[in-house]
Amino acid sequence: MNILGISAYYHDSAACLVKDGIIIAAAQEERFTRKKQDHSFPSNAIQYCLSEAGINSTELDYVAFYEKPFLKFERILETYLAYAPLGIGSFLKAIPLWIKKKLWIKELIKNELDFSGKIIFTEHHESHAASAFFPSPFQEAAFITMDGVGEWATSSFGVGKDNKIDLLADIQFPHSLGLLYSAFTYYTGFRVNSGEYKVMGLAPYGEPKYKDLIYKHLIDVKDDGSFKMNMDYFNYCAGLTMTNSKFHKLFGGPPRKPESKLTQKEMDLARSVQDVTEEVVLKMAKHVKKETGMKYLCLAGGVSLNCVANGKLLRSGLFDDIWIQPAAGDAGGAVGCALFTWYQYLGNQREADNKTDFMNGAYLGPEFKNDIIESFLKKNKYSYQVLSDTELPVKIADLIANKKVIGWFQGRMEFGPRALGSRTIIGDARSPEMQKTMNLKIKYRESFRPFAPSVRAENISDYFEIDRESPYMLLVADVKEDKQVKMSKEQNSYFGLEKLNVVRSEVPAITHVDYSARIQSVNSKTNPRYHQMLSEFNEKYGCPVIVNTSFNVRGEPIVCTPEDAYLCFMRTEMDYLIMGNYLLDKTEQKSLKSDSDWRNEYELD
Repeated sequence: MNILGISAYYHDSAACLVKDGIIIAAAQEERFTRKKQDHSFPSNAIQYCLSEAGINSTELDYVAFYEKPFLKFERILETYLAYAPLGIGSFLKAIPLWIKKKLWIKELIKNELDFSGKIIFTEHHESHAASAFFPSPFQEAAFITMDGVGEWATSSFGVGKDNKIDLLADIQFPHSLGLLYSAFTYYTGFRVNSGEYKVMGLAPYGEPKYKDLIYKHLIDVKDDGSFKMNMDYFNYCAGLTMTNSKFHKLFGGPPRKPESKLTQKEMDLARSVQDVTEEVVLKMAKHVKKETGMKYLCLAGGVSLNCVANGKLLRSGLFDDIWIQPAAGDAGGAVGCALFTWYQYLGNQREADNKTDFMNGAYLGPEFKNDIIESFLKKNKYSYQVLSDTELPVKIADLIANKKVIGWFQGRMEFGPRALGSRTIIGDARSPEMQKTMNLKIKYRESFRPFAPSVRAENISDYFEIDRESPYMLLVADVKEDKQVKMSKEQNSYFGLEKLNVVRSEVPAITHVDYSARIQSVNSKTNPRYHQMLSEFNEKYGCPVIVNTSFNVRGEPIVCTPEDAYLCFMRTEMDYLIMGNYLLDKTEQKSLKSDSDWRNEYELD
């Protein structure tokens, strides 16, 4: 039986194909259109999923959509009516798209896919919950979903057992932990729905000076993690911005202009809202543990991408283990609604071993074999060297040790926002200069942004304060104390970005200013080639840790095809590109364009 799951029309549209309960393929539309967080109908992602399954749309048994459009439209209309006549500009901008497209999802799916079968609509947080529990390793577990907003719900919790999920309670719009965080994202000068992780990365540079102000004026949090927000300070219900003049007065001025200089104020604001978020999440989790008595917890929704909060939740010991959907945002809704259809709607059996999840390492996207890569290189007359399977990991390990920055393009593309060793840029984590080099010369992004480590799964506890694998880069833990470099008295007095270039550990390129790291553990079963390269690097140079960042530049989605990879390679100051078994040296590429010409083609956000 073939089930297609679709997420579309908010941000990060995606498709997923489930065949007899197994996730065959999943991908975001942005990877094909090259429009970051593309929210349009995921025609390309759907076509890829069908192709990967070896079927056409007439062979689909069910199509599932990740939310209920009429219920969402009800919330939008009721909100506008409650605030009228305020918000007329926002209303006039939103309604035409609803009238023309968003209300006619069923007809759109039928027409786009030439599909005449059954279409299932799940609620938004039902899709999140399904994406959290059904692919998890647990036979039964509690779940928490947290995001900006679905139809009405903004957070929910419940229990998953066998082939069924039960939502027990929720918090409803306009009270939203995700929108609170997005309000501070907007106020600190970053883009809403894509800049929240920048706020998380900025937080360790600051102090929680505004935390009491947030609790006093913006949000009232109860012991059970439920909360209400004071909407006098927010504009998102009816306006085109997140915050209003009252919010700006409370925090001493207007929002920071995008791309302007960051000050200590933004760092302290980031730290304050991060601390509040972590405290609310922990209170929610304590309440869920008390109400459900479950040993395990699953998470999904955009707030679940806050890996600092996830790490603290894990270390709290409230649950024996937690599992987070790697595509925790709206893209993961495509997985959730497809699996909901298979298990809950159709009643199929589900068995889990409490150890292995069903996401296949999140390697669910397109793969390009050597023959396709070679054809691309020959057609364009690009210079390359062919490496055998034995030579490849050794050669790349040597290049990393020589402080080279390498684009790594291997196997199936990752599903979700994290690069996990398929579409990845790698470098030497031991280098004190690597973080600065990769931010400014490769990624063309803010200097404060930390990089994540890839570490062999069997070595994760040797370098980090964590006792289990972290395959999806969704947990933060401290670097082990015996790997840390203690700061001098003078360095300890540094403020803000003064902290940036201080060497803090044996792997400084991936050690954040608070000694933490957002870890990806690499397993030999799910990504054998990446693991083998890490093993070679460890054997020759005594370190199983490297820098891993997504294969893209700022403002662009992660690369999908060999052409995407080559263009990104040429537009940056990467030294080498390895695609399949083909190694490209930047110095040997004969380009008609200069490096600056390549870079100028980017529209950086």
